[in-house]
Amino acid sequence: MPQLSQIGEIYASQLFWLAIVFALIYFGIGKAMVPKIEATIEDRNGRITGDLAAAEAARATALASERDYQAGLEAARSQAMIAIGEAKAQATASTEAKLKTSDEGLAAQLHAATGRIESSKTAALAEIETATTDAVEQIVAKLSGVAVDRATIETRVKAELAHG
Repeated sequence: MPQLSQIGEIYASQLFWLAIVFALIYFGIGKAMVPKIEATIEDRNGRITGDLAAAEAARATALASERDYQAGLEAARSQAMIAIGEAKAQATASTEAKLKTSDEGLAAQLHAATGRIESSKTAALAEIETATTDAVEQIVAKLSGVAVDRATIETRVKAELAHG
């Protein structure tokens, strides 16, 4: 075969050109492309590091803002509790004052009503006593035909009414 018989003659020249092509590829990739790829990777790593630092700073700011918010919220709650306590105290004092005034008014009405009841009771007892005295005087006069002294009858009626 003629192709195989030429190998010895062209072997050295093919190896020479193979070495030149590999050298061109090696230096082309190694010297031209690798630095660009490394620069891109370093730039990307720098951006990632910067983004992580910015995110960490934003997180710290958010945490500080949340702490400030919680502190403000607690302060507002405490002020609200103080205001509620003061309002309760004022409402209690106002209610107690109104109740005291109302109790005093009711006590005055009760005292007046008790006085009226006592005077009515006294008047009623006096009327009962008078009516009883009149009735006893008439009954004694009708049954016995004797006129009895009114003072004696009143004394006896008072004694019987007192004993029940």
